[in-house]
Amino acid sequence: MTFSCDLSGEVALVTGATSGLGRRFGAVLAEAGAAVAITGRRTEMLETLQQEIEAKGGRALPIHLDVTDLDSIKNAIDKTEQELGPVNVLVNNAGAYSEKMARSFGEAEFDTIVATNIKGAFFMAQEVANRMIERKDKGRIINLSSVSALRPVQGMSVYGMTKAAEIQMTKSLALEWARYGIRINAICPGFIDSEMTGDYFRTDQGKAHMNTLPRKRIGQPENLDGLLLMLASRDGSAFMTGSVIKADDAQIL
Repeated sequence: MTFSCDLSGEVALVTGATSGLGRRFGAVLAEAGAAVAITGRRTEMLETLQQEIEAKGGRALPIHLDVTDLDSIKNAIDKTEQELGPVNVLVNNAGAYSEKMARSFGEAEFDTIVATNIKGAFFMAQEVANRMIERKDKGRIINLSSVSALRPVQGMSVYGMTKAAEIQMTKSLALEWARYGIRINAICPGFIDSEMTGDYFRTDQGKAHMNTLPRKRIGQPENLDGLLLMLASRDGSAFMTGSVIKADDAQIL
């Protein structure tokens, strides 16, 4: 039996959709037929993405969202339900990142990364799942972790810690919510050309780093399209929950 990536009639919510992977995810889900709530803090960038999606015949709703604020989370999901319908697919993509050695971290920066990557992802998943359970919807939740959660990367201690926590969260919630038919899986991308890391890999140091990678390249956001659609579709990942999928071009083995 073949599976379809057609998401017509589905509603997806993507956090951190202002740039990078989140922006790509919003566009891909809309192209597959989903009505997409694109969320983040930079609303002008969301509106630009909305225009691009609608120009291709898709449907998108830009919503201001701060995932570290529980009221903001509830308000964003309320607005999605009012304008588009109940959320069937959540892509937990919003993240905070800082590349520096552990000795240099201050408390405020540490708290921001932890609040965004752990607290935000957890309470987004909790709020969406509670509503899925109430209406008996076998929805899908996709968490964006990182290969830095799987192996220590110098200068990424705090980020890697939070992404490792996100993997454990994925497994724990998959176990708890399996009885309701909710599937929750995690993607661990390697180095991707995005707002977060792209500038670094265009520096001399970054180019030298790239040359140490097995295929001497970093990924592009579109390299994750197929994986995203498989996990978002109702039947493509029907036998998957609690899975942690590495997509890194053998950057970390």
